[in-house]
Amino acid sequence: MPPPRPTLEQLARYSEAFNQSATLMHFGMKVGFPNIDTVEVVLDPVQPEQRGGLGSDAVNGGVLAAMFDLVIGCAPALVDPTRRSATVQLSLNFMSAVRGDRVVARAHVTRAGEKLVFASASIFDAQGQECASATGLSRLSSIPWASGGTPAVN
Repeated sequence: MPPPRPTLEQLARYSEAFNQSATLMHFGMKVGFPNIDTVEVVLDPVQPEQRGGLGSDAVNGGVLAAMFDLVIGCAPALVDPTRRSATVQLSLNFMSAVRGDRVVARAHVTRAGEKLVFASASIFDAQGQECASATGLSRLSSIPWASGGTPAVN
């Protein structure tokens, strides 16, 4: 029998701890869980240094790749938020330029095993249009998070 799914309360504790990390604060991104099936990464507002796709005002592709890495890497929390996880594979598709001051990445688990979690994700611009998609694979560690079952804060 599979373990019970995490509750919204467990996922909220996970995101609260994760959002205190120096890395996320530096990038201006926040992790959240709008429901027990979805992880979300929000960049709001987009900073001037995060722009520059094709010399325009579009969000730079490296920033979008980082968002995909984060949202796919956090998708295993939808399976077990007490275990560490890391992205081990990403495949990205950029369909149109991402413009505006707010960018949202959303992911959900497509398949999960004991150690590997497959997820798919999309990035939406400020108008809610899907501009990029990704699939990825994350590895669940047998090692729990150091800070009481939530992501370690650096």
